Amino acid sequence: MSKLVRRSLNTPDETRPFDGGTGHLEVVNVDGGAVGRATFLPGWKWSEHVKPIAKTESCQAAHTGYFVSGRMKVVTDDGEEMEYGPGDFAVMAPGHDAWTIGDEPCVVIDWQGYTDYAKR
Repeated sequence: MSKLVRRSLNTPDETRPFDGGTGHLEVVNVDGGAVGRATFLPGWKWSEHVKPIAKTESCQAAHTGYFVSGRMKVVTDDGEEMEYGPGDFAVMAPGHDAWTIGDEPCVVIDWQGYTDYAKR
């Protein structure tokens, strides 16, 4: 096995669209799981556009990610709230809802939570 790995999110192994044409997830598979780049368009909300795919009451994926652009609001099942934007690093436990804020697409790179995210 090579000690160096190069993958590009510009040529993903898989692209998963969100319901309602509100964005998509591009995934590359590496040892240990998937790394993904999600583009959440204005108007995207997990509880409206991914919940029908996930079939859970809230997002049950744990996320470790970096916000490239746009803004997102996240609210946990127990009511904790946080807003993320460009340059922010985020750790999110399972059990949350999220949505884009404003008119700019929100782009997030995630190293943990996209293995099964929005997978049909």
